[in-house]
Amino acid sequence: MKAVKLDQYLKWHGLAATGGEAKQRIQRGDVKVNGAIEIRRGRHLAPGDAVEIDGRERIVMPPAAEAAGLEAPDRLPPSGG
Repeated sequence: MKAVKLDQYLKWHGLAATGGEAKQRIQRGDVKVNGAIEIRRGRHLAPGDAVEIDGRERIVMPPAAEAAGLEAPDRLPPSGG
């Protein structure tokens, strides 16, 4: 299975418009992986990892699921009531 890097994931999934934007957002500390701020743009993601940016969380899907056109839904934080 080929690992995907965090910056590529953000770009490929429309969470950043360009690779440059993805790099800046990661280095600025705008991105969390599995609940922790991640500043390494080359961090390899695995299926099941949770990537959060702008208050939205996406779960990394296995390559076969993505190839079949399946996507994990965005998860929004619970509303304040």
